[in-house]
Amino acid sequence: MPANQTRSRARERNNVLNRPEFLSLNQPLKNRNAEARGTTRRPSQRQQQSQFQPTETAEHESVENNKERKELPEEDCMQLNPSFKGIAMNSLLAIDICMSKRLGVCAYTTSSWGSVRSMVKLLALTGHGILWMIGTIVCLYRSNTLAGQEVLVNLLLALFLDVMTVAGMQKLVKRKGPWEMAPGFLDYLAMDIYSFPAAHASRAAMVSKFLLAHLVLAVPLRILLVLWAVLVGMSRVLLGRHHLTDVGCGFALGFLHYSLVEMVWLSSSTCQTLISIGTFNWSPLY
Repeated sequence: MPANQTRSRARERNNVLNRPEFLSLNQPLKNRNAEARGTTRRPSQRQQQSQFQPTETAEHESVENNKERKELPEEDCMQLNPSFKGIAMNSLLAIDICMSKRLGVCAYTTSSWGSVRSMVKLLALTGHGILWMIGTIVCLYRSNTLAGQEVLVNLLLALFLDVMTVAGMQKLVKRKGPWEMAPGFLDYLAMDIYSFPAAHASRAAMVSKFLLAHLVLAVPLRILLVLWAVLVGMSRVLLGRHHLTDVGCGFALGFLHYSLVEMVWLSSSTCQTLISIGTFNWSPLY
């Protein structure tokens, strides 16, 4: 028996599990299971906070991303499947801007045609609305015939209609020119601030059509009148003030103004009444 005891003691001493660093391995499993159950049943507050924080941050980030997507303007959003109409419109606008910038050869004095800039500006000035109104009023004041006064009053009405319509459309569209130049003093007076539609082109088309219809002119003068209208419209493109589409729409708008004036043509008696009111001469009313 003593030999057996000495052998068992020697085995216990030689056993690795009896060392101090391995004593936790010899503990019963029941205590460990109880501690594990206790920890699973009652998590600490730090663990709860650590569990809820990631979910809250994820929800907050998702809400912010949704807000950013809603706040993004439509211009910054990429259309993966654009329509054929949108592609065609964007292509035409790009061509219009490119061609208008290339044709702006008199935009500055340092441009390729900068030496003739003053002549082109003088040509464009002949289509200004303020000058045409002043000239029409002066001719109306000096006119002595009823037929001439009737034509001049209707021309003045057409000029007012042209200026107000073009100014209203420019305020609505607010399109800038290809070179984005600041308008001059006379442009501010005529409310010709933006690019679309071209006011000079509209006025030139309306005036030329009006004069061709109501004045007896020789064939060379009629050709020069049409050529003047075209050159006035193109001069604004050469100066870098308008795009090609602005000038084209201006010509179309000028023909529309002429048609409207022809529809509401004022008679001679109405024109005499307006002249008497304007000159404070009330004798025709009695």
